[in-house]
Amino acid sequence: MVDLYPPTSPYDHGFLETGDGNRIYYEQLGSPGGKPVLYVHGGPGAGAPKRPTRAWDPACYRVIRFDQRNCGRSTPHASDPAADMSLNTTRHLIDDMERLREHLGVERWLLNGASWGSTLLLAYAQQYPERVSEIIIQAVTMTRPTETHWLYRGAGLFHPEAWDRFRAGVPAAERDGDLLAAYARLMEHPDREVRRRAAADWLAWEDAVISDEPNGVPGMYSDREVDDQIAFVRICAHFFSNGAWLEPDQLLRDAHRLAGIPGVLVHGRHDLGSPVQTAWELAKAWPDARLRIFEDSGHVGSEAMQAAVREAIEEVKHRR
Repeated sequence: MVDLYPPTSPYDHGFLETGDGNRIYYEQLGSPGGKPVLYVHGGPGAGAPKRPTRAWDPACYRVIRFDQRNCGRSTPHASDPAADMSLNTTRHLIDDMERLREHLGVERWLLNGASWGSTLLLAYAQQYPERVSEIIIQAVTMTRPTETHWLYRGAGLFHPEAWDRFRAGVPAAERDGDLLAAYARLMEHPDREVRRRAAADWLAWEDAVISDEPNGVPGMYSDREVDDQIAFVRICAHFFSNGAWLEPDQLLRDAHRLAGIPGVLVHGRHDLGSPVQTAWELAKAWPDARLRIFEDSGHVGSEAMQAAVREAIEEVKHRR
């Protein structure tokens, strides 16, 4: 098993100006001359980790982390109702990633991410395959309508009481329609208390979905400051109610564009929010990827899954 490295904090940080009023926070850790890595966080809207990194050899890797639009330390923050969400789409985020690559003078980088982060990095890699050296993904998602329908409706088969509470969080007239669109409308309400309550209802459902996982953590999604709760749910509802601005099977259909990019997919068998079928289908469509499924894991992972990710990181650290 690969050991963790000593904690590594950022040696550089700053803001990337997008030209449309958004400022994207980024930071760099490890070695300025190391192999470039871009960590793509999940959510959407969760923000990049603020803790030091320990998985990446600081002598060999140059780790770049950034907060996607309107979350984390990027501005404007989605908790502010004045933040213009029309400027936050998958296309905007892909453009931000490419703009950041150019800003930092990176030729090619390894992409790493989990959950929503895997959707975004796959979309970027299919647009700019020549800029990607390798891909390492944990908890694979492609944010297809079938996947979001399962997460916010189908998974209610396992937690009917929690799903009823989630459904009851929107106006009665909208409970039999598009719940994601209904929540998206609530998150644009001028009354902060309405937004706060809707965010709490959404996050309570997210917590319920992972509650039965082998390593489920109580309050994993709701354990954040109120402004971050509001931003997280506002961005999630905005993206998911719009199908993430991707065609239904776009990332699977275009997996051939990843040919020649080595990939490692790590997924938990008991991932109720993102069933393993998605990872299985992607691995079959992407010949250069290998999939590892862990029986002791769900969406939040396990020590075995984390060890597998570290092994993949070690395996490619000297590859140029």
